[in-house]
Amino acid sequence: MKTSLPSQTGDDAASSPNGSAWEVGVAFLKLGLSSFGGPIAHLGYFRREFVERRRWLDEEHFAQLLALCQFLPGPASSQLGFSIGLLRAGWPGGIAAFVAFTLPSALLLFAFASLSGSLGGPWGQAVVHGLKLVAVAIVAQGVLGMAKTLTPDRPRAFIAVAAASLIAISASAWTQLLVVAGGAALGPWLCRTVVPRHGKILAPGYRRGTGAMLIGVFAVLLATAIVVGPSLPPLGAAAGAFYRTGALVFGGGHVVLPLLKEAIVEPGWIDNDTFLAGYGAAQAVPGPMFALSAYLGARLGGGHGGALGAAVSLMALFLPGLLLVAGTLPFWRTLAAQDQAARMLAGVNAAVVGLLAAALYDPVWVSGIRDGKDFVIALMAFALLVAARWSPVVAVAWCVGASLLRMAF
Repeated sequence: MKTSLPSQTGDDAASSPNGSAWEVGVAFLKLGLSSFGGPIAHLGYFRREFVERRRWLDEEHFAQLLALCQFLPGPASSQLGFSIGLLRAGWPGGIAAFVAFTLPSALLLFAFASLSGSLGGPWGQAVVHGLKLVAVAIVAQGVLGMAKTLTPDRPRAFIAVAAASLIAISASAWTQLLVVAGGAALGPWLCRTVVPRHGKILAPGYRRGTGAMLIGVFAVLLATAIVVGPSLPPLGAAAGAFYRTGALVFGGGHVVLPLLKEAIVEPGWIDNDTFLAGYGAAQAVPGPMFALSAYLGARLGGGHGGALGAAVSLMALFLPGLLLVAGTLPFWRTLAAQDQAARMLAGVNAAVVGLLAAALYDPVWVSGIRDGKDFVIALMAFALLVAARWSPVVAVAWCVGASLLRMAF
């Protein structure tokens, strides 16, 4: 059913929500059950559902919300969905949008985590290896697509190559954060051709004081996760690691892979094969990529996983991005008009391409490709995704099926 756009006063849409949490939840549950294809595809689903079909937003306001979510760290598609729900039906609408869009994939990945412990035999190992080959194809597709969009000129390509090179030669846990900070520092200098879009800004139904409080909560939790988190009991330390990752990952989607590996695999909470198998399984379910945290939390070692580990990890990874987007919305008019902000974001995005390219080699390629046959299987999956433009679900079926056939013959 189509509904009218919110009324507008001056350059801003009216701040009072004119919908219900129920209608928001129903709309996003449909997307949470059917939105295959990853974060870029999710943006297309959102535009079709909320701009074209339901008319909750117009094109200009949708573009402004998308720009904000891409500017901030965190899962861009989930932040966009949360923002649409927030603006449509207030805080209950934002929560309904997040829960309805995330819960289906989180439950599916939790179920996979519960069953994956039985994949210890040869056939189970073949399934796990097939999922690791899916990861090779999916991350390669992500690198290619992001490179085309985010490094369209030589200066940004230089930032990406420099970022990948630094990560490849450094084993420091802080290198990834330094690379992102370096991209932000180089952006105003090297990305001078980038200019911000100026247009109508959609205003939330709360004032800047509330936004400042939310940003303050984000900052306090981040400081706690960095300073106190490592000394907490295992589940608290894992929550701190997930929160740090969610707070510092730019680009969302597949870019979370290297940061999660640094946060979860390096301390020994999850082994690398388990991590990559979960990442591969995440390609076969609809909804946000960050729902992978439900699988990882359920598989935490030392008896700290299960349903509690899944719930804590899921919320810790998503929470910083949601706090940031809700806190920044009241200030977005001022921020969006700044040339330097747009150029810093361009530099960060270019560095993120290098970050993901480095992750494609290690751990994805190193752990997944054992011989020439593995390479051919992954290459075919990549061709299905890029040339044929088939769903990632088809790539999952191909890689797992081919791995099982190799086992049989």
